[in-house]
Amino acid sequence: MSTAARTGARTAIGVSTLLVVVHATNDAFGGMLAALLPTLQVRFGLSETILAALVATLSFSSSVTQPLFGSLADTFGRRRVGALGVMTNSVLLSFMAVTPSLPLLFLLLFVGGLGSAAFHPAGTGIARGIGGNRKGLVMAIFSAGGTVGLAVGPLVIGALLMTGRLDLSPLLMLPGLLGGAAMMWLVPQQTRPPRGTKVKYLDVSLLRGPVGLLCASGILRSISYATFVNAMPLWLVSQRGLATDSAVIFTSLAVFSLAAGTGGIVAGALERRAPRQLLISGSMLAALVPLAALFVLTPGSLAYYAAVALAGAAVNAGLPLMVVAAQDLAPDAVGAASGFMMGFTWGIAGILYIGVGALQEAIGIGPAMLLAYATLIPGAALASIVLRRQWRAGLAAAD
Repeated sequence: MSTAARTGARTAIGVSTLLVVVHATNDAFGGMLAALLPTLQVRFGLSETILAALVATLSFSSSVTQPLFGSLADTFGRRRVGALGVMTNSVLLSFMAVTPSLPLLFLLLFVGGLGSAAFHPAGTGIARGIGGNRKGLVMAIFSAGGTVGLAVGPLVIGALLMTGRLDLSPLLMLPGLLGGAAMMWLVPQQTRPPRGTKVKYLDVSLLRGPVGLLCASGILRSISYATFVNAMPLWLVSQRGLATDSAVIFTSLAVFSLAAGTGGIVAGALERRAPRQLLISGSMLAALVPLAALFVLTPGSLAYYAAVALAGAAVNAGLPLMVVAAQDLAPDAVGAASGFMMGFTWGIAGILYIGVGALQEAIGIGPAMLLAYATLIPGAALASIVLRRQWRAGLAAAD
């Protein structure tokens, strides 16, 4: 290997590591909100529908707008947009645990979420650029940073809850500020589009083709993920009698998220040995078994945590490969495709989760969760259709 190649490899490893850490810092606040839901329910006297609206507000602002920010990142620089995004997200959402009123909490979640929306497509674009011929694995590692954040977030805010020090939560903005500054300093500047290039800042035409079908699959997958993360703490409190600050709640969320990250990495590593169709659709269907088993297992037991881990790994395994598949389907709009797949799907799922919350009030939280998990079945079917067509198109091009 030449000196230039070794230098390039070291730079790629350094940037990849930084992206994982910053991604974890950014997404930790999403995990904190999920862990805070039982506490917020008691503090403000909220119904399941209003709690679901809180989740939907953050999901909408941090996710649905990602395609727009992805186009902005492609135009004005992924490094700059990503760094400013994580800084904004961290500063505003660090105050959500101490916000004195419900309207102000909604405002913080909405505006802070826009920062997260800016970071994600910028980060995925940078990750793809350094991925070489292992884009699936690099994207999986980047995605794992987010799930690590979702795992660490509940543990951090849980520790503050159990020690009565929620007043210190605004200090949690510091890692995000440092991470954003490091991105500006260490991430190489991308090549800008030629002058005069027309950019579609919200290219909804992508949704009319296979990227749109893949997004529909991603939405259905995301509903099941959002249901576990946001409904499971409420189910453990209301149906199993756990306290709102029980360690089982925070540990469950942490195990689920860590396993989700691991599942994505394993699927990314297997991309060269197994078809994407099997890894994506097969993992969605496999998740149904441990998700259903959780309703009959004793919370806090070894079997319970094993089922939580298997559910997290299977639900999330295919996501990084779905992002790469969307990017491959839209090579001239990588940022927008990433935004649609990683953001738009989460945002729409978050909005639809309001319906899951209303369903919890209507038929009970357990049956509503099971119906939400069942969305994995049509999600797997849609992904299979798109990936089969993509595979056939690849064979035809090779001939």
